[in-house]
Amino acid sequence: MPIRLAVPNEITPGERRIALEPGVAQRLMKMGVEVMMEKGAALSSHFTDEAFEGVTIVDTPAELYKNASLVFKVQAPTLEELDMMPDGIVLVGFLAPHKNEVIIDKLCQKKITSIAVELIPRITRAQSMDALSSQASIAGYKGVLMGADLASVFFPMLTTAAGTIRPAKVVIIGAGVAGLQAIATAKRLGAIVYAYDVRPETREQCESLGAKFIDTGVQAAGEGGYARELTEDEKQQQRDVLAEQISQADVVISTAAIPGRPSPKIIDKDMVANMKTGGVIVDLAAEGGGNCELSKPGETIEIDSRVTIHAPLNVPSQTPVHASEMYAKNLFNLISPFITEDGELALNNEDEVIANATLTRDGEVISERYRRPEVSK
Repeated sequence: MPIRLAVPNEITPGERRIALEPGVAQRLMKMGVEVMMEKGAALSSHFTDEAFEGVTIVDTPAELYKNASLVFKVQAPTLEELDMMPDGIVLVGFLAPHKNEVIIDKLCQKKITSIAVELIPRITRAQSMDALSSQASIAGYKGVLMGADLASVFFPMLTTAAGTIRPAKVVIIGAGVAGLQAIATAKRLGAIVYAYDVRPETREQCESLGAKFIDTGVQAAGEGGYARELTEDEKQQQRDVLAEQISQADVVISTAAIPGRPSPKIIDKDMVANMKTGGVIVDLAAEGGGNCELSKPGETIEIDSRVTIHAPLNVPSQTPVHASEMYAKNLFNLISPFITEDGELALNNEDEVIANATLTRDGEVISERYRRPEVSK
């Protein structure tokens, strides 16, 4: 039987993205997929229902899910949404399993095959499917714009009749996808950019984008493209070098985050206290608690009326058109290789990407990373 894809309205507060865009919808329908979308689901992403030509628009989520065999979502479903889904369907989205154990239980009870896009391995073949990377690039871009908006100085050097304005100094902490995009954006705005990452292989990438690499002498390359946990001595060595750079910065953008784990505390309160008056920290790792010891996720605070700390949540949702387009293409690239000529879904559980990204299947937690004995009985 051909796939019946359901794309609902995202009900998480503040979520403006959708897991589909008109171009991807057309490509799926050409492959024989029946595409259904909840009425008005794309309005927050600035797409109208009429833009999805050929897509079946349904009035309620209950009606949408009733005949679905595949669901595309951005955020993890609620228990109410799962109750409306047929048993045994396939669900794809950001499922945040470390935060949603009750949801995992329900997925197992309903024998739903769930694919968590944050578990897609960071290998060459999966780059076009890597939703973490596509959304992180948006966060890096937006983070710099937030910093420029909050800063009390210009980013570029300006020569005016009143004299020459020196360019801002921007320090980027973390040189993953978000950090590299932040470097590129800050350079385009004319700032002097310094960058730091504990992974030594990122030095060349940072310098190729025009940043001056901060060498702390600490190397902590880990598995899967992420950094390993630092020793106490390494943390102190890192703090000593970073403290000097941060004290001179006009804007600090921190991006060091590992999905499913607390964000490392890189900027302590003493570093904040030594920042210049008017300094700004944009903590893009706020989802995991933040890289700054004083960050309050979801809030913008001032410390002693001197330093502003901005810790935004769900930053990609602030650019919903392109975030949705990129995310929908990620999902298409993930699923389309397993759509047969008849429009049916035939997931290959031995495939490296599917094997790593599958969270639950046949009533059990499949992911070794999130396996819980009480669920996988």
